[in-house]
Amino acid sequence: MMQGVGNIFKIPDLRKKILFTLLMVVIYRLGTHIPAPGINPAVMAQFFSTQLKGTVFGLYDLFVGGAFSRGAIFGFGIMPYIMASIFFQLLGSVFPQIQKLQQDEEGRRKVTQYTRYLTVALAIGYSTFLTVSLSKQQMGGYPVLVEGGIMLRLLTILTLTTGTIFLMWIGELITEKGVGNGISFLIFIGCLDSIPKNIIDTARLEKPWYVWVILIGIIVFTFAAMVLMTQATRKIPVQYPKRVIGRRIYGGQSTFIPLRLNTAGVIPIIFGQTLMSVPATIARFAFPETKFGEWITVWLGFGHPLYQVLLGLLIIFFAYFYTSIVFNPQDLANNMKRMGGFIPGIRPGAKTAEYINTILARITLPGAIFLGIVALMPSWIMGSLGVQFYLGGTTYLIIVGVALDTIQQIESHLLMRSYEGLLKGTKLRGRR
Repeated sequence: MMQGVGNIFKIPDLRKKILFTLLMVVIYRLGTHIPAPGINPAVMAQFFSTQLKGTVFGLYDLFVGGAFSRGAIFGFGIMPYIMASIFFQLLGSVFPQIQKLQQDEEGRRKVTQYTRYLTVALAIGYSTFLTVSLSKQQMGGYPVLVEGGIMLRLLTILTLTTGTIFLMWIGELITEKGVGNGISFLIFIGCLDSIPKNIIDTARLEKPWYVWVILIGIIVFTFAAMVLMTQATRKIPVQYPKRVIGRRIYGGQSTFIPLRLNTAGVIPIIFGQTLMSVPATIARFAFPETKFGEWITVWLGFGHPLYQVLLGLLIIFFAYFYTSIVFNPQDLANNMKRMGGFIPGIRPGAKTAEYINTILARITLPGAIFLGIVALMPSWIMGSLGVQFYLGGTTYLIIVGVALDTIQQIESHLLMRSYEGLLKGTKLRGRR
């Protein structure tokens, strides 16, 4: 492992990529602590902790590294871009024109451009809504937004919108000149923000020694399970016949189709938690200090059995729903038939698509159940052990997934140059 890390800095272009990525991370983290003009950061933090923590905005704040609760210039993070990307993915499953654009390089460039336009529109909408919503909010007699005219409010909207656009540009730069997927990497850095605070707050609790042993065991087991489930695949064997073109023989080989156990990634948890946060958000703003609002907050609040059951069902539903959008067995079967490939014992074409779809439906269920367990684990730990360590959920899945992708990309750079990789046993013999 240490030798693999040392090999990273022996490759000039890889060293430059890593240093560039670290520089972009520093810029991003600085921006998450610079207050946007017109926002009182101290009052904003107090208002968030008392009024918004259990709402959709509280979930949002987890993905942007606390920048939203601080009222920073990067307060919305890269999330408007993520929402725009998901929107066009959903749109592609409804409109064949969009789906056709996503199938070739030129079309994907157009969809990317449309995604950027929608990102700007969403950032303007989010910043305008936030500015208008907070304009009359106070905490302890102090306004969340400092007193000022329309120009100051417009400056706040412009700054928050520009911050999202700047982060979108940084994310694309990391993808082009750095290591890993830039957009995912920015979310990864944001998710890491809450870990030190969770550890410090938990360490201050006075608990028996066996509670700490159990907690550490759960942490190790959970992260090992996340790594296993993230990389787990179901391999379907595929056979390609021999083809003679001129004097050369092509094909005649056996390969496989790797179907991921968790094809939808963290999207089901994001959708499920967002929907479950909407009632509390509406109750907080539309029915403040009423019996109805209190009932919604309690019964659909984090940790209540009804909340847990509904969230688990939503995660399973969205796991199947999103998998059906991002993976099309019919297209895969048609491509295999066109190339002459077939699954042994299964007819090419419609039968192959039906077979793949059946396998996918079977392996999606355990993946969805695992996502549900990960999402609900924080409330179980808090209730049984009496600790506030937020272990599990979307943030930790993102951390594990992006970390694995980044390590694999670094591995590929090392192996291409015949260096020993980061992981034990990953070594390629070749030219020196």
